[in-house]
Amino acid sequence: MPAAHPLPYLHGYPPELLEQVRELIDSGRLLQTVTRRHPEMHDIRTERALYDYVNEIKSSRMRSAPPIAKVAYDPKLHILKNALGTHCTVSRVQGSRLKSKREIRIATLFREAPADFLRMIVVHELAHLKERDHDKAFYALCAHMEPDYHQLEFDLRLWLTAQELAPAEPA
Repeated sequence: MPAAHPLPYLHGYPPELLEQVRELIDSGRLLQTVTRRHPEMHDIRTERALYDYVNEIKSSRMRSAPPIAKVAYDPKLHILKNALGTHCTVSRVQGSRLKSKREIRIATLFREAPADFLRMIVVHELAHLKERDHDKAFYALCAHMEPDYHQLEFDLRLWLTAQELAPAEPA
């Protein structure tokens, strides 16, 4: 049976679950369902507020992780790289030493996302400070920092799907 709605954010999930998602889409209730589960919005609009927010989570959950030099909303992320956040190390030579600074960039669409989803993506990017790959250790660290990490990731994927379908789906 061909899929009536492509679900690019939900690859790898069981067919039964995807069928439930398609039923929510067909009935026009996907966005409403996700919004009901995650009604609280955040007020982190500036990059300074985002930096403080990320460092607050880092200091409470990952004290030994290296410091973060910059945290920013990036309007190009979702469009260009199909990524929701990135982490990078910027290295430069200063005298005879190699200096490196860590940066985290969060897709701008999270300015208007529910608070749970911003927290989930921040936890995801912070976990990359210690674990580079998306492996078992990485997801264990994410779940340590945010016990509902896996459910939040799935709900975020539903929200992204609903955002893409927003013109076709009544709110």
